[in-house]
Amino acid sequence: MENKKTLIIVSVLLVVLIGGASFLYAKLGDNKKPDNLLIQNGANNTSDNATATPEVSTNDTENNSNESTTAPGTSSESNNSSSDGSGTGTGNNSGDTTTDENAPFMAPDFTVYDRDGNTVRLSDFRGKPVVLNFWASWCGPCKREMPDFEEVYNEYKEDIHFVMVNLTDGAQETMKTATTFLDGSGYTFPVYYDKDTDAAYTYQVYGIPVTYFINAEGHLIAQGSSALDAETIKRGIEMILE
Repeated sequence: MENKKTLIIVSVLLVVLIGGASFLYAKLGDNKKPDNLLIQNGANNTSDNATATPEVSTNDTENNSNESTTAPGTSSESNNSSSDGSGTGTGNNSGDTTTDENAPFMAPDFTVYDRDGNTVRLSDFRGKPVVLNFWASWCGPCKREMPDFEEVYNEYKEDIHFVMVNLTDGAQETMKTATTFLDGSGYTFPVYYDKDTDAAYTYQVYGIPVTYFINAEGHLIAQGSSALDAETIKRGIEMILE
């Protein structure tokens, strides 16, 4: 009888513990925000939904979220470390002691290709805000965010340039695999192909998806790592439309 009573008590305690653990896990899941936007230097947005990180580098695209995929054939070393003060590089001129640390970074330029093989530079889009996204058809998180990008593109395409850069390394991703995926999915946003890996090296892209929000003057304002939903993409767009 005593053993039966002890067994009942232990069973009740186990049920309470398991229930409490499940409730706590659910609450933590509700609070998880893997798609937070990181505000770059010089951004003056104070949105409660964005994480202010004044020390974030424009080239620091290392993804700390499990919702990213490592990009093959890319490197953590950038080939665009210009410090000549032209505004296209990411480093400060060591001889310039008057640099404003709060000034926004210029988005480094790069060259990619459209579907017809024509060269396109990021700087060609200057004058309108730009949403710059790096993706590949083999990347699960990239494919999950595509419907949201399509939705937002159709809403903002008159006011925003969408530059969806495919990491076309020629091995794991080719023009054929990328275009086959796009044609089969029916997406209409503009896609450009990084066949020379110029864009990937310039932005040190070794985890995808990653998205940059650039204002009309060419300043990097915010960065979103991992798969973004439509609400987060719109929040980034609000930052660059101001």
